[in-house]
Amino acid sequence: MDAGEKKALDDIEKYGCHVIHVLEDEEGPAFTYSVGIQKTSGAPEVIVIGLKQPIAHFLINEYNARVQAGERFAPGNRYDGFLEGFQVQFGVVTTDHFDNYFGWDIWLYGGKQFEVLQLIYPNTSGVWPWEAEATSWFRTNQPILSEPVV
Repeated sequence: MDAGEKKALDDIEKYGCHVIHVLEDEEGPAFTYSVGIQKTSGAPEVIVIGLKQPIAHFLINEYNARVQAGERFAPGNRYDGFLEGFQVQFGVVTTDHFDNYFGWDIWLYGGKQFEVLQLIYPNTSGVWPWEAEATSWFRTNQPILSEPVV
């Protein structure tokens, strides 16, 4: 086991999850995801795409705290308390995205036997990525990894 794997396991034991942030590159926008939430709470892992690291990390930690306290989130429903002034909703990430986004979860669970929710947020005008008013930039920077959630 290397130092990164040990840190991940220590974080999971201490905080209920480890958080991975992947920088934007030519293949896509930055994204942040959890490792270990399903192991510690039984709730799905979570991913946030297209937000700066501090905000995305906060959202993962907020989700983790709420699911560790017993709250669960249904796909397509809107929720308060994540982004000030805006609701968010969740979509179930399809397994065809697992190889590209969830390497550490595949490592932890020894395969793809885990679930992931994508935390989806509107733009600052309240427009969701699937709405006609959404810009192509917004859609590109928050690709939806789930089945339709509307």
